[in-house]
Amino acid sequence: MTTRQKAAHQRRIAIVTGTRAEYGLLRSTMEAINRRKRMKLQLVVTGMHLLKSFGQTAKEIIRDGWCIDARVPMQRGDDTPGDQAMGLSRGIAGMAKFFATSGTDIVVVLGDRIEAMAGALAAITTGRTLAHIHGGDVAPGDFDDAIRHAITKLAHIHFPATPSAAKRIIRMGENARQVHCVGAPGLDDLRQLKKRLHKSVEKSGLALVVQHPTGRSALREERTMRNILSAIADARLKRIIIMPNTDRGHSGVSRAIESHKKTYPTSEVTIHASLPRIDFLRTLIQVDLLIGNSSCGIIEAPFAGTPSINIGLRQQGRERGGSSVIDSTESKSAILAAIRKTQKMRPIKRLVTPYGVEPVGPKIAAMLSRIPLRHT
Repeated sequence: MTTRQKAAHQRRIAIVTGTRAEYGLLRSTMEAINRRKRMKLQLVVTGMHLLKSFGQTAKEIIRDGWCIDARVPMQRGDDTPGDQAMGLSRGIAGMAKFFATSGTDIVVVLGDRIEAMAGALAAITTGRTLAHIHGGDVAPGDFDDAIRHAITKLAHIHFPATPSAAKRIIRMGENARQVHCVGAPGLDDLRQLKKRLHKSVEKSGLALVVQHPTGRSALREERTMRNILSAIADARLKRIIIMPNTDRGHSGVSRAIESHKKTYPTSEVTIHASLPRIDFLRTLIQVDLLIGNSSCGIIEAPFAGTPSINIGLRQQGRERGGSSVIDSTESKSAILAAIRKTQKMRPIKRLVTPYGVEPVGPKIAAMLSRIPLRHT
């Protein structure tokens, strides 16, 4: 390749997304890549995006105006013990083929799910440069925690969200020059939305529920979800419930939701297989509290000014975005006590978040435009 050809070459950046939540976090980076003339976005869609039973959220990506370059089926959503393992193997094979045939230069993955692991393994085995967002976080209550650290060891460049996460990556033996603390990309959309919406301190009488399985038996996950929903009902709050992700045990969470729906009036319970990112964030700003075990309750909810209740151990060790996060065990009595605490927290005082104050997507795109590539 001549010098002139090199100058004209567009860097092909593959973004891997497997869930609705992760897609929302990646979107500002995708937009920033699209704005750069020397970069070409390749969007790889996999995981629950392709499953009808989980909302088939690939349709939302298309409605947002994005072109999907590759659809790589992974899990089948049947909640059997082997579904995740077989899904991982299908993801590696499918993504490796795409990266090789499409001339991908850099692969970008986020977080700790098996979709990100599949993308990471496919990237390094085909000679791509691998970038990892949100490495260095800690969540030992979930088996995904080990996956996150495994991806860190595979990655060539790191975009942690907090200074402590950056230090943790360096302590793992990674080159400090390849570790760039950029902040949490999930705050980018929320930062813009907050400018347009006024956060009222009046009670809405609504709770937003986002509870995911943690790899345990479906029966145990069902019991926990029943406790959560029963406690919210006893607190006389209406429920906006988002269906769980594809992790093992999801059928138990879903059963608890369906049973709850049949028990209570439709005026009290609203269920969504998925919500578009902006609609989700608008809801987050407007409700009385967020309850469940999503990282959104740790990172975005405090920034939105909404109290959150973190259930169980899934987010244990993850840096809290503010003092408005209340931890609770999975018992109904503990959850109800936590709800009562949140009802005394309004309005939330202004907070200083460890997850950054500037837009993250443009920073990541700028760094991806100039890092050395690993393949020829």
